[in-house]
Amino acid sequence: MTATGSVTIEHPSAVVQAALSDQPPQAKVGDRVYLGDVVQTGADGRVGINFTDGTSFNLSSNAKMAMTEFVYDPNGKSNSTLFKLANGTFTFVAGNIAKTGDMKIDTPAATMGIRGTTPRIEISDDGTVRFATLVEEGKSKLIRKPATRAVPQSEQNLHHRFNPNICRGC
Repeated sequence: MTATGSVTIEHPSAVVQAALSDQPPQAKVGDRVYLGDVVQTGADGRVGINFTDGTSFNLSSNAKMAMTEFVYDPNGKSNSTLFKLANGTFTFVAGNIAKTGDMKIDTPAATMGIRGTTPRIEISDDGTVRFATLVEEGKSKLIRKPATRAVPQSEQNLHHRFNPNICRGC
């Protein structure tokens, strides 16, 4: 895990948990995320989490995610995971669970099934959800066909490259 700024991991399902203050302690590199945990970043926080199946997950500032389900057997075909995203921006690279089981991402708008893509999900404070699939440079399988109509100059300048800077193997 990588962490900068304000990042907390709440362990609500822990059997023994000492509460010395109302606030959960700040997360640090090396902290583990367990089933049922809630990961949250503050206004200055960012966190990158690597899971045992190879999934790499980045949360931006003011983000909140709960790990509701995580079943992974490297030799299994019935793997499953469910991440519940409440708010903020999330970018991740799906690992082996997406390829050998059932990976789902729950948002306020919908539950998405992931099959090995690299999604970016943005949940605004008003509940608006934006979803994009990122394509690694040089890995696009899109075939461009000649345009059937002329593209106005204003539309030509709308294409931008997005670099998610996903922390993989941190």
